[in-house]
Amino acid sequence: MITTIRKRLTGLTPARFSSNRPQASVLIALTDDDDPEVILTKRAATLSTHSGEIAFPGGKYDETDTDLLFTALREAHEEVGLQPSLVDVIGPLGQVLSKHGLQVTPWVGVVPKTVELVPNLGELDEIFSVPLSFFLADQRYSTDEIRFKGKSLYVPAWEYQGHIIWGLTAYMLVELLNEGCGADIPMKPRPEYAVRHFLRD
Repeated sequence: MITTIRKRLTGLTPARFSSNRPQASVLIALTDDDDPEVILTKRAATLSTHSGEIAFPGGKYDETDTDLLFTALREAHEEVGLQPSLVDVIGPLGQVLSKHGLQVTPWVGVVPKTVELVPNLGELDEIFSVPLSFFLADQRYSTDEIRFKGKSLYVPAWEYQGHIIWGLTAYMLVELLNEGCGADIPMKPRPEYAVRHFLRD
């Protein structure tokens, strides 16, 4: 499956949009296995924002970062102890706008299936992984209606071992499944891709 994902995403021109908003990046790390698993985190309950939510490792761009890929790798190292040298980067997915106004770039990368990760307990309560086959089966917990920029988005939500995976994380997963695995999960374009904002590099 990793070979298919690599081939499909290497030829992808991910969506971009223009804004003056703060930048952020996340790492969608997949284990190098016949049935790859995606690494997810549970944000610490003590955080002021996104507390208790399921997310990919990642965070805000820092002025000392060389680019947004560096941001994703740096944040993954800080949050889960993932050494950047262990990440075989495939490429980015489409940018998305978070509910807190961050312009987020997801990066897909492959890590060894035996990789050992340690949560930064100041930021995370837990690290866990979910097989991509679970998401491809699309046995969703629910379909959430999310109001954003005055429009409704209908986004899958999945429950896995007591974790609810929803919102922006679920949206990015759907793009990975559709673009990288050839799934056909219905998803409307996000409002930030309106014509006046839409760019392709």
